Amino acid sequence: MKIVVCPDSFKESLSSVEAADVIAHGLEIEAGIEPIEVVKLPLADGGEGTVDALVRATGGEIRRVRVHDPLMREIDSFFGILGDGKTAVVEMAAASGLHLLSESERNPLITTTYGTGELISEALRTGVEKIIIGIGGSATNDAGAGAMTALGVRFLDANGNELPPGGAALANLHRVDMSSFDFPLDRITVEVACDVANPLTGPEGASAVFGPQKGATPEMVERLDKALAHFAEVIRRDLGQDISELSGAGAAGGLGGGLAAFLRAKLRSGIDMVLDAVHFDEAIAGANLVITGEGRIDEQTAYGKTIGGVLRRASRAGVPVVALVGSYSGDLRALYDAGLAAVFSIAPGPVSIQYAMEHAAELLVNTSANVARLLFAIARKSSESK
Repeated sequence: MKIVVCPDSFKESLSSVEAADVIAHGLEIEAGIEPIEVVKLPLADGGEGTVDALVRATGGEIRRVRVHDPLMREIDSFFGILGDGKTAVVEMAAASGLHLLSESERNPLITTTYGTGELISEALRTGVEKIIIGIGGSATNDAGAGAMTALGVRFLDANGNELPPGGAALANLHRVDMSSFDFPLDRITVEVACDVANPLTGPEGASAVFGPQKGATPEMVERLDKALAHFAEVIRRDLGQDISELSGAGAAGGLGGGLAAFLRAKLRSGIDMVLDAVHFDEAIAGANLVITGEGRIDEQTAYGKTIGGVLRRASRAGVPVVALVGSYSGDLRALYDAGLAAVFSIAPGPVSIQYAMEHAAELLVNTSANVARLLFAIARKSSESK
């Protein structure tokens, strides 16, 4: 029996690499003398784990650097150089991610992507020809203005003063000064690994959909949405780039739109980029089952997220998929229609989020072992009946 294990991370609990190891361990515990081949392919969709997934898949390396977090505090961070030596991969969550802030610190009015710009700048120093930027898991809503500031762009108010960090300040943007912009657009190709298709503004935009999880109140959401709309108008006037209706512009608090406008970045499905890099289609050839998973799934998971991408590829190959998750909610019919055979929560019953996160490895290995017991019991029964 061949089983491909390809989870995303269980946020703030297990990386995708750790989750794959734990699931594989549960399968192997129960396999006993059963002939079993487990193929581990840790995945990501542009958020946390994207650098690790791509570096591992290509035989690349991790580079460690010092940058600034969403509140401009110095932190240790990283980016990757892929195995070809010509491509860098940056994970915005490593500098501007929500996980870097405590719950009380989350405030998209003031958080900045400046550190992400520093990561891009450090990647440029290596002499690469292409930069892949994963933009999931952000703590920000500044449309990438902070990141561009780190690359030399000046965002000025009506008095010629530079704007302070954060999404709220964009409401006062009067002019964009590109005279010190330091990015070789003629030499570097930029691709953005994006897990959502949301526009920049409106009811499905960056502020309305993702602002609340970053600490935004309804009043803050309205204020941020207006600021992003104003930002888009100024960008259209000063740069000749219209990001107001661009699919994916609202990803990561508008960073998708900012990267498209300033770096001429192409926005692509993050999970498809990673699946291609790890040669997923080849790996599942001849597989009996695919086991994926992440911390939480809902009705949005089918659209641009890791499990949705896995389902599309596995369904085409005729391989059933089981998802192991921390929790699930909502109408999952789109996932079942896409090929999901079953979903199992790793929680043994009503438990607190804190308990589930602290015991994620133990709960995941137990659930994986239960799936293995079911699989092997069915396989043995089928063999006996022949």
